[in-house]
Formats: sequence, C-alpha cells, structure tokens
Amino acid sequence: MTETISQAQLIEAGENAPSRRRNPLQTLAFQGFLILVALVALVPVYYMLATSFKTPTNYNIDKLGLPSEFVLTNYTEVLVNHPFFLWMANSAILSGGAVLLSSAIAMMAAFAIARMNFRGRETLLAVSTSLMAIPPVVMIVPLFVLFSQIDLLGTYHGVILIYAGLITPFSVYLLVSFFRTIPTELIEAALIDGASSFGVLVRIILPLSGPPLVTLVIVNLLYVWNDLLIALLFLPDERLRTLMVGVSVFQGRYLQNIPLSMTGMFLASLPMLIIYIAFQRYFIRGMVAGAIKG
Repeated sequence: MTETISQAQLIEAGENAPSRRRNPLQTLAFQGFLILVALVALVPVYYMLATSFKTPTNYNIDKLGLPSEFVLTNYTEVLVNHPFFLWMANSAILSGGAVLLSSAIAMMAAFAIARMNFRGRETLLAVSTSLMAIPPVVMIVPLFVLFSQIDLLGTYHGVILIYAGLITPFSVYLLVSFFRTIPTELIEAALIDGASSFGVLVRIILPLSGPPLVTLVIVNLLYVWNDLLIALLFLPDERLRTLMVGVSVFQGRYLQNIPLSMTGMFLASLPMLIIYIAFQRYFIRGMVAGAIKG
C-alpha cells in the first residue's frame, strides 16, 4: 500500500533537511587548493617548454625564467639531425598495436566475466586482477630467454605481445566494473530478438562503453609510450629504437646541453599530452563510470 505525500509535506521536509551547500570560504579554499595542485603539475611542462627555446648561455644565466630571446636551433637539431620521427613511429606502432590487441581481448574477457554465468568466473577475475600487482621487472629474465628461443627478440610483434599482456589485466578489471552497471534488461531483450553473445557485445555493450574505453586506451597508451625498460632490452636494433629509448640515449649524449635535452623530452611528451587534453572529459567520466551502479 502506497502513501501519498502532499506538496506541503515535501516543502516542510525540504526546509527541515540539513543544508548540503558548502560554506563560501570552504569552496574558495578548495578551489585555491586545486589551482595550486594544477600549477605544481604544470611546472615540469613549463620548465621543458621554456628551456627548449633557450641557448646554453641563456639557460646558465636564468634557469627558471622565460627566455630573453626565443631560438629554434634546439628543435632543428633534434628533428633534423636525429631520427626523431623514426623513434616516434616505432613508439606509435608498439603503442597502437599493444592497445588494440589488449582492448580486443579485454572486451571479450570482461563481457564473459560480467555477463555470462559459468563456474570460476570470479576466480578468473581475481587471478587477472592480482596480475596487476606483479612488477614487470620480475618477468624480464624469463621472457628474454623465451623470446630468444622462439625468435621473437628484436621484433615488433614480440614486444607488442609483452605490452599487451602487461596492460590487459587492468583493462579487464575496468571493463568488468562498467559492464556490470549496464541494465540486464537490455541484454535479455537483445537475446530474445535472436542476437548472439558476440552480437550483444558489439551492438549493445560497446556503444554504451565509450568513456571507459577511452579511459583504458589513454592509460594504456601512456604506459606503453613511456616505457623504457622493455623496449631497451627487447629491441636492441637501433632502427627499432622507441622514442623513450632514443630520448634517453640523446639525453646522455647531450648531458651538458640542458636546453637540447629538454627539447627532446618536451617533444617526446607532446603527443600524449595532446591526446590527454583532447579526451580528458571522457577520461574523467570513464574513471567513475563503474563507481555507482544504475
């Protein structure tokens, strides 16, 4: 039996309810704190960008200020006299290949765990999640020996397999959390209409999964793009050198020329910075997509 609540009762309840509005001073302090955190986060970007336009002499005079004269010789040196675009292409191939492979595997695995009833699915999720706690350095030696024996050392596809294996557990965990928030009625209606499980995944689940997919793509791209250890050990050929490996070698060679080193580091971080800024709205939505059910 339902009870009808009058408009007067609703108004009275609203007036008696405790106010959830923040004190203006608290709001101002919180916003000031966020601005301070943002400024601290932007300091490295500012330092790299400002230093990249300085000459060594100008840098020695004023290390933190804006350049007194903007010069482009550092960018010419990096982009013309070094295989910077080759390094970037190698990183793009590895990052894109690993993220595509991992995303395809993670979507199917997450759908099976979240929406299919079979024995051991929670155990499978627990095992997959626990793999995120294993540091990659622990697996370097056995992987190096294995890849040497099966002729995958020094190849794109070999390193793509390693990266895909490292980033898939996080992708599965994130997608399972989101897939479980999708109403069951949508899936049941599609199955009644004759859709297969794969059809449900492609036509129902994926169109609703934009934010979490963007999130895992950005996070995984950042991980693979910024990795140094695996690319350094498993791609010894200089022609396959990635951007992070190339920049580290470049920085060691020009250790005394800080403006030139900062130019290389800024150019190396620029692609991921642009991607994050362009998709930050979806990234934030994806991070909280599975936090609240419904």
